[in-house]
Amino acid sequence: MNYFRRISLLFLMLVITGCVSKPPTDYSAFRAAQPKSILILPPDNQSPDVRATYAMLAQMTRPVAEAGYYVVPVALMDTAFRENGIHLGAEAKNISPGKLREIFGADAVLYTEVTRYGPEFNLLSSEIVVAARARLVDLRTGQVLWTGEARASNSEHKTYNNQGGLAGMIVGAIVDQVINNLVDDSYKYAGITSHRLLSPGRDGIIYGHRSPYFYQEKIPK
Repeated sequence: MNYFRRISLLFLMLVITGCVSKPPTDYSAFRAAQPKSILILPPDNQSPDVRATYAMLAQMTRPVAEAGYYVVPVALMDTAFRENGIHLGAEAKNISPGKLREIFGADAVLYTEVTRYGPEFNLLSSEIVVAARARLVDLRTGQVLWTGEARASNSEHKTYNNQGGLAGMIVGAIVDQVINNLVDDSYKYAGITSHRLLSPGRDGIIYGHRSPYFYQEKIPK
């Protein structure tokens, strides 16, 4: 009886936790700084997949530019770093804000960490997951203006049934793993994650000076 009571209490706690609303993002420092140009650094890849850095980097410029900011061209940034022996996001993030400002002339820099990328498999499920977190820092003052995180996976719209019991679930997970390895859509989900992470209206960055919705959090209804 005690065992089932503990399970019930744990389930209740999880439900209550899931119902607690997330506090609104504080954009006061962002609005005060009013950056017009943003340097996007190569993401620091913390996943085991070496493709993660450039899969994310290639798709992060669009949501930032569409939000109304000038983005330092990725090719220019990448060439400048490579010519100075910097090839990894973990190395780039160690450069001081003042030095980045001196080299690129941007108002703010976007630091990103890719925490999950690619097919993942456990005993009862298999999915393609991309997850990342980011922070925007004012290159003029070193102040953090915004932080955010997002994820996307191919399991978001899947429906599962356990009619085959545990054995059926395991077989289903193995089948999913084979399919995910044959048709790896990680790049696609990196794009979705980038959009969710950075676009205004989803706790992402707010609209910039080039947007008709200048410094609003989302498009007004």
